[in-house]
Amino acid sequence: MTTQDNLAGVEATAVSPRLLRGNFRLNWRLRPLPDLALTFLLVFGVLATCQALVYFGIVSRFVIPLPTSIVPALGELIGGGGLGEHILTTVSEAATGLAIAVVIGLSVGTLIAEFRVAERILYPYLIALQTMPKIALAPVLLVWFGFGLGSKIAVAGVISLFPVLVNTIAGLKSCDPGRLDVLRALGASRWDCFRLVKLPNALPFIFSGLSSAVMFALTGALVGEFVGASSGLGYLIVQANNSMDIPQVFAILLILVVVGMAAFGGMQRARRKFLYWSPNQD
Repeated sequence: MTTQDNLAGVEATAVSPRLLRGNFRLNWRLRPLPDLALTFLLVFGVLATCQALVYFGIVSRFVIPLPTSIVPALGELIGGGGLGEHILTTVSEAATGLAIAVVIGLSVGTLIAEFRVAERILYPYLIALQTMPKIALAPVLLVWFGFGLGSKIAVAGVISLFPVLVNTIAGLKSCDPGRLDVLRALGASRWDCFRLVKLPNALPFIFSGLSSAVMFALTGALVGEFVGASSGLGYLIVQANNSMDIPQVFAILLILVVVGMAAFGGMQRARRKFLYWSPNQD
């Protein structure tokens, strides 16, 4: 290699950082907006549209309130006191119902998946209950458990039971038979096959069911409060609706959105913690 070639290589090396910086600035300008910014723009556009429709009388304020009136209504709820107690009531009802649904769903799902006798006996009744709208049971559960927390917990548990149950059965039954055959050939017991292969295989299914069940439990608690209650966010919605205080209704719905997002985010965090070994996890 000649001296001229070496000088050309040095010049190319000296120029390349400037080219890289120029390309970085160009790519940064061409980069699309982050998804979060686009989401905020969409929310702002929807709120602005609703504000204009209600302000100019195109849509009645009894149908959709002015978005600017929701924040003062939320401030009144917070300043009036007692909001934290109502939130705690609804969350405790949903959490207790979800816990009961998880215990029953995992237990019954395991019995159905592992024992043919249990499947033949229980599965027809479960299908019959699944086809029936569970919300229709709310008045009956109210009669059985009274107007206290028991009826709300029962509704939350019944509504959130089936996602856990169905996903548990699907996860345990979808295990690779070849892996089970290898374990049995090595002398593994039925319990060893369950804890080493079937349960790890079912965990992604179970957490998918839990992600849905946590939202169903919150819905069940609200339905129970709609039917009859003296506290809770559902009770506040009924009271605000009876007085035609639509901004307050939407303010309570905004609180429910925050509570639901927190519950779903907690479940997703637990999923990532327990399923760190799964290739489908982030």
